[in-house]
Amino acid sequence: MPAEPTVSPIADLLPSDAEPVRAGIQSVEVGFELLNALSEAPGALMLRDLAAAAGMSAAKAHRYLVSFQRMGLVIQDPLSTRYDLGPAALRLGLASLARIDAVRLARERIDGLLGETGHTLAIAVWGNQGPTMVHWVEAPQSVPVTLRLGDVMPLLTSATGRCFAAFMGNKGRDVQRIDPMVRDELAHLKNLPRSGLPLVDVPRNPAEVQAVFEETRRRGLARVVHSLLPGVGGFCAPVFDAQGRLALGVVVLGSVATLDTDWDGPPATALLRCARQLSADLGHA
Repeated sequence: MPAEPTVSPIADLLPSDAEPVRAGIQSVEVGFELLNALSEAPGALMLRDLAAAAGMSAAKAHRYLVSFQRMGLVIQDPLSTRYDLGPAALRLGLASLARIDAVRLARERIDGLLGETGHTLAIAVWGNQGPTMVHWVEAPQSVPVTLRLGDVMPLLTSATGRCFAAFMGNKGRDVQRIDPMVRDELAHLKNLPRSGLPLVDVPRNPAEVQAVFEETRRRGLARVVHSLLPGVGGFCAPVFDAQGRLALGVVVLGSVATLDTDWDGPPATALLRCARQLSADLGHA
């Protein structure tokens, strides 16, 4: 009679699907390199550049991109033919960010703060491209503001951007991220004509930028009035984690006709108090 095969006792303890779990699905991992390359790029990419960044041929990348487009993970501009992350990727990113403990805790406090301020509130975190809106609550009587979830805010003309730049741009490695972005925005603002510019309180040189950031740190929160949009004012207060890192920003904004934009006014005071309590809850001393 043929000898029975020898089976190791350890094999009986392993799940039947152990090998597939270890091996994974290589095509998914390969395709993810395209999405990762897009997330790290400063903007949309041509096929050849995207393929090169992902380390694959253009023909191979195109096959993946066709599927990603069907799923909404990637979009292609019909005119420039460049590829960028799509709405499904944005939803995944926002869902992930919204599950961060600090964000969830802040969302729980928004309703109470809404009753205090009576104006639109938002939560922003630092994303791949800068300060990103991840939660938004409009007050019933507020003037609608044309901002959306997922919007990346400018560092020099928004309260959110000023808050992140001021409190991140003076610490260690964050300086290497903040400084180039500030220089790029400043170059853009310099090219805007001074006459007829509807926005005010806009820094035009490094000295003015530093003055804005220093005031933001001194006040403990950032403010803009007519800087981001004509007729709109807002504040952003920082929330720090136990390590002293900026976890998120809490924002209040509205029409300057109804929003008290005084540094010591009720909206700013309530926002600052809320942000400090959130910081304490996250372990910040």
